[in-house]
Amino acid sequence: MGGGCRGRELAGELLAAGHAVRGTTRDPARVAEIEAAGAEGVVADPDRLGTLLPSIEGISVICWLLAGATGEPEAVAALHGPRLRSLLERLVDAPVRGFVYEAAGSVDAAAFDEGAAIVRSANETFRIPVEILSADPADRARWVGGALAAVRRVLGERD
Repeated sequence: MGGGCRGRELAGELLAAGHAVRGTTRDPARVAEIEAAGAEGVVADPDRLGTLLPSIEGISVICWLLAGATGEPEAVAALHGPRLRSLLERLVDAPVRGFVYEAAGSVDAAAFDEGAAIVRSANETFRIPVEILSADPADRARWVGGALAAVRRVLGERD
């Protein structure tokens, strides 16, 4: 899961529900913020899957929380396109049991559409349980509730 503000908030809810949480950041200086929220902090870059893949060891659900990603438009689009597809293909041989894709935020709507299609295809092709999180991140309470519910659904938990 991403280690930004929303990711840390979701981590707190998951921790309170008894889950172990690992949060990622590209910036080593931000690991302490993730750990202060009670999660394990890891430096990993979704643009470089080789840095991310070692950190999925022992992970049940991946939350791809990149709806607020910034940078060059092509690089941001790749996070919701080829990078996402490549990661999902690698999960076939991993113990990961579910995937939550954030599809609402400041990124271009076409990127979200492509990402959601890739995630649905992974569900159909590889039978990876997936959830598409479409809650508006500006509505923090609704977003956190929606993200928590999505994680619980891919884990097969009941409310």
